[in-house]
Amino acid sequence: MLYLTLKYLITAAVVVLVSEIARRNDKLGGLFAALPLITILSLIWLHLDHQSTDKITKHARYTFWYVLPTLPMFLAFPWLLERLGFWLTLFISTLISIVCFLVLACVLKQIKIALW
Repeated sequence: MLYLTLKYLITAAVVVLVSEIARRNDKLGGLFAALPLITILSLIWLHLDHQSTDKITKHARYTFWYVLPTLPMFLAFPWLLERLGFWLTLFISTLISIVCFLVLACVLKQIKIALW
C-alpha cells in the first residue's frame, strides 16, 4: 500500500511541477509538457513491479502509436481557443484526437498493427 501511495504521489508531483513551470514560463512549461515524463514514470513503475521485458516493450510501442493522433490537437487548440473559448476548444480538441485515433487505428489495421 505504501508503494502504491508513493507511486501516486510522485506521479502527481510531476504533473503539478509541469503545470507550475508552465504557469511561470510558457516555453519551458511546453518543453517539460512535451517530454514523455508520464511514460518514463510508467516504464519505471513497470520495471519496479517486475513486469516482463515484453510487457514494457509493448507499453513503449503502443505509447508511440497513441501519441501520433494527439498531435493535430496541439495545432488546432491555439487556433480554436482564440475563437471559441477554453471549454469548447478543449471539447473539440478532444474530438479531433478521437477521430485521428480512429483513422490511425483503421490505417494501422491494414498493416497488421492493432491498437485495440
